[in-house]
Amino acid sequence: MNINSTVISGYQALNDIRYLLNGKAKALLVTDKNIESIPAVQALIAQLKQQIAHVSIVNNVPPEPSQHDVAAILSALPSRDVDLVIGVGGGSVLDVAKLLSVLCVKNAPSLEALLAGEKPQHRTTSLLIPTTAGTGSEATPNAILAIPEKETKVGIISPVMLPDFVALVPELTTSMPAHIASSTGIDALCHLIECFTATVSNPVSDNYALIGMKKLFANLETTINQPGNLQARLEMLWASYYGGAAIAHAGTHLVHAMSYPLGGKYHLPHGVANAILLAPCMRFVRPAAVSKFAQAYDLLPEADSLLSEEAKSLALVDYFTALVKRLKLPASLEELGISPDHLPYLVEAALDVQRLMKNVPTAVSANDVRDVYLTLFPSHQA
Repeated sequence: MNINSTVISGYQALNDIRYLLNGKAKALLVTDKNIESIPAVQALIAQLKQQIAHVSIVNNVPPEPSQHDVAAILSALPSRDVDLVIGVGGGSVLDVAKLLSVLCVKNAPSLEALLAGEKPQHRTTSLLIPTTAGTGSEATPNAILAIPEKETKVGIISPVMLPDFVALVPELTTSMPAHIASSTGIDALCHLIECFTATVSNPVSDNYALIGMKKLFANLETTINQPGNLQARLEMLWASYYGGAAIAHAGTHLVHAMSYPLGGKYHLPHGVANAILLAPCMRFVRPAAVSKFAQAYDLLPEADSLLSEEAKSLALVDYFTALVKRLKLPASLEELGISPDHLPYLVEAALDVQRLMKNVPTAVSANDVRDVYLTLFPSHQA
């Protein structure tokens, strides 16, 4: 899959997008109210209104949107006749912007048709501007929607949704609270390590994953401890972008398959669900991916080059466990007050995410999935 997006990046990079707006008559800006209030976003809106005759703003994209949320946004649009869609926000906002870019064209398939598997053929021009460093949505062909009736999430996937332009602007991420920066950073890490170890990994996705992990390992905790460090924040935006690019060329596996039901049933934020699952899932996968785990370990700033591959792979899992703890993210479902009563449902729902389960580098049974989930309930383990 080719990613043909033009990427602009750096401090105040939004000052350089005027040329992208030339010739556009009707723009749709997709965001949420918190992001809309950021001064740099207000400046962007002013620039849009100065250059483009008709600018509509959707500012009510919720976290973890459902298909009903997107349907409501569509029905409230004054017009679908737009020639530029701009998404400014986290992964949920960018996913909705990508969907609107293919739904706001002539003869577009319906949202229901997309959910049923029909592929879009065209999109309007799109610009995606992430304000979190985690989902990498700006570099993936995916839009993830919650399906409340089934208590899970589904992915609408098409390379047509990849944007024309991406802007990586570090000052837009400084408004993130530390817990959001932590959980979205772990989401990016999951994308990178899962794609790197997936059955569908390849030299292209591996290259993205290795570059992204090196940037993430060196900068994630700096962005938490030094919120104003714009260079570290830009590096994290690139780590997130590379995670998305790795997804576009390979795919995630066990962590994401098992986190979707947690988001669907308990409405856990995606990054939090991934953080809880990261170490347990990687501990299960490790024996089938020792060499790749060792390569990832070697990217750590504190890596010990004298260790054997086996020892490096074990040390990487230990690093994941310690990282989640240092970032003060939950390490179990139990501490969130969630009961193990729903284990049978969770196991079945996770196994049902076959598009991801087939990427796991080892065979996975229902008992395996149950055993991993059980580690999230320490006091209920046999």
